[in-house]
Amino acid sequence: MFESPPFWMYLIGFLLLLGPLVTVHEFGHYLVGRFFGVKADAFSVGFGKELAGFTDKRGTRWKLSALPLGGYVQFKGDMNPASMPDQNAVAATPDEEFDGSFHKADLWKRALIVFAGPATNILVAIAIYAAFAMSFGKPVIAPVVGGFSEQSVARDAGLKIGDRITELNGKPVTDFYDIVDEVLPYPGRELVLTVQREGSSLTIPITAASVVRADQFGNEGRVGQIGVAPSDGEFVRLGPLESIGYAAGECWKTTVMMVNGLGQILSGERSVKELGGPIKIAKYSGEQLSLGILPFIGFAALISINLAFINLLPIPALDGGHLAFYAAEAVRRKPIGPRGQELAFRVGMALVLMLMVFVTANDVISLPIFGS
Repeated sequence: MFESPPFWMYLIGFLLLLGPLVTVHEFGHYLVGRFFGVKADAFSVGFGKELAGFTDKRGTRWKLSALPLGGYVQFKGDMNPASMPDQNAVAATPDEEFDGSFHKADLWKRALIVFAGPATNILVAIAIYAAFAMSFGKPVIAPVVGGFSEQSVARDAGLKIGDRITELNGKPVTDFYDIVDEVLPYPGRELVLTVQREGSSLTIPITAASVVRADQFGNEGRVGQIGVAPSDGEFVRLGPLESIGYAAGECWKTTVMMVNGLGQILSGERSVKELGGPIKIAKYSGEQLSLGILPFIGFAALISINLAFINLLPIPALDGGHLAFYAAEAVRRKPIGPRGQELAFRVGMALVLMLMVFVTANDVISLPIFGS
């Protein structure tokens, strides 16, 4: 029987997770914009009606808004929070004159301002992983077979306890987590293991099982599994520089996993039911918070990477869409025309809204009250 946290923990977890992550994302935009002399008209945590706020001496309106599903910085010259240019305001300023308007800033400056939001989320994740590595150490587990699960395709393929896995699909294996990274995200994947056994090297082909696994809260996911348990491991504390390198590597592995997961959904290898939206994030954040502050902070690092990844997708109205426009502008040596930009932003906003509706409906359907 699965036990769920109290309802209030979902609300608190969601606010403690998304509020700070969105704020630091937007603050990244704001800081780099301010560094380049671009004026911010508004900085909002949340969308919709303003609940509370104040205007600072630079004229920026700092506010908390009613819908806590994001946030934005509206720079001078923006028509709306999506940074769609106000063509009338832009046209009123001569091309050679920079008046603090975002759209009059140099192209490379605009690109850096846009990229600063996702970059800040990545830096937050790196800081969390690095702090964990310095405080508690990184797990180091030798790639030696210590046991098998009840249903084990590895045992059936001929692996034995004490075997050391040295290569997997031609890639060197130095740690048990190298195996996990190559197996867990890929159900049904064909693998070739190189194994050291009593001084001899063996090559063993194997196909990862496709298993639906549930966590302690009943959340299910399809994973790859070969049914191998590791031998004993240890935690090794890292110094500051080592921990940053380790943390950057963990962020990269998580990003690759997200890219592969999205590709599997698009190709039909995974169900679209695995996509999650704000309700699922609230559910997971409450569950992780119920486990303690450290699991919750670790989950925050994962969501921070997720926010960066989603925002860098080349969809107009997202940061990646703006960067795609700037890339086109750099190639064409002139901006995309106003009508083209407006059409792209409208299509982009429609796609984002459709995706939000879809994942929210997906979240609702996946709740226990709708289960079979």
